[in-house]
Amino acid sequence: MFFKCTECNKEFPVETTNFNCNCGGAFDLLYTPPSFSLDLVDKTEWSLFRYRAYLPVTNDVWKDISMGEGMTPLVELGTSSSDKVFVKVDYMMPTLSFKDRGAALVIWLAKTLGVKKVIQDSSGNAGNSIAAYAARAGMECEIYVPEGTSTSKIQMIQSYGAKVKVLPLSRDDTAKACRKAAKNGEGYYASHVFNPFFYQGTKTFVYEVFEQLDRLPDNFFIPVGNGTLFIGVMLALDELFASGIIARRPKIYAVQSELCAPILTAFNAQKDSPAPVTSHPVGAAHPAGAAKKTLAEGIAVGQPARGSQILRYAYDTGIEFIPAAEDKILEAQTLLARQGFFVEHTTAATYAAYLSHRHKIEGDVLLPLCGAGLKSAK
Repeated sequence: MFFKCTECNKEFPVETTNFNCNCGGAFDLLYTPPSFSLDLVDKTEWSLFRYRAYLPVTNDVWKDISMGEGMTPLVELGTSSSDKVFVKVDYMMPTLSFKDRGAALVIWLAKTLGVKKVIQDSSGNAGNSIAAYAARAGMECEIYVPEGTSTSKIQMIQSYGAKVKVLPLSRDDTAKACRKAAKNGEGYYASHVFNPFFYQGTKTFVYEVFEQLDRLPDNFFIPVGNGTLFIGVMLALDELFASGIIARRPKIYAVQSELCAPILTAFNAQKDSPAPVTSHPVGAAHPAGAAKKTLAEGIAVGQPARGSQILRYAYDTGIEFIPAAEDKILEAQTLLARQGFFVEHTTAATYAAYLSHRHKIEGDVLLPLCGAGLKSAK
């Protein structure tokens, strides 16, 4: 298998220690799974690896890494209107977030390649996932996080035996610092943004929904920061559509915080690359002149590395970008909690965006509950 640069099309073997192309472009994975059919799903395996016929998994190392990630509940949400809304409870994972889907695949690759130490940057959830799966695989791990990251997330990362570097920087500058360390050979960059295997994990979100309903809902609401769930969803929809198992793709509503919306802003202006935004989650230092802080730290990404790729998806497939109002996030969190789902602020932002747009929507709706509410505690 090979990686392919999204900008210049140069190819690299997946064994490379490079995390992006020499031209600066991000990698895609050159991998075409077989035509999707539920007949190839291993119904004896109760993890996302039940779909390994459609994953670039070439050995049984996954058996020593998997912690039963995936297979999360799909529940109809009670609403005060006639809307039919499903929530996919993706925080019911080993580390309480959907990022376990991607981490399982990235650490499978790292273990297969004989990696001894991984490093990664994160606002919390991805760091937790990589740290947990690295521990499972017997690897050293170091996670770079920006100042202002939830204390509970940092404590979780440390509990797995990983080292945490808290930097007094924005989310984007923290990522740059980690990438510099990776280029200096300080560890294999197990990035949830740059490593294409991560998206091979998150695409199983859609496989599960299809298996659970024997169809897909008409509308998906997906939070977008770096696009780790979004790109996985798009990959899976392309596969299902190409297989003829769905006749049309669901309508995708891509949600960004109104206080950190580089892709939404570019989309509205019909630009090819994200608008410049400096991201500062609540709790971080707030330089004069910087963008206001957002509670939705999981999507507080001002310089998304795959922003141009996400915009191309949007222009090609009719995606709509919508903002989440900052003053509605806590209210949305409470509304979900009153129905039994205690979610973190980023997930609440997605629900807030849905509530503000539901009068414009036709058909049923799917909302991912990406992270547990305990992770929002400072």
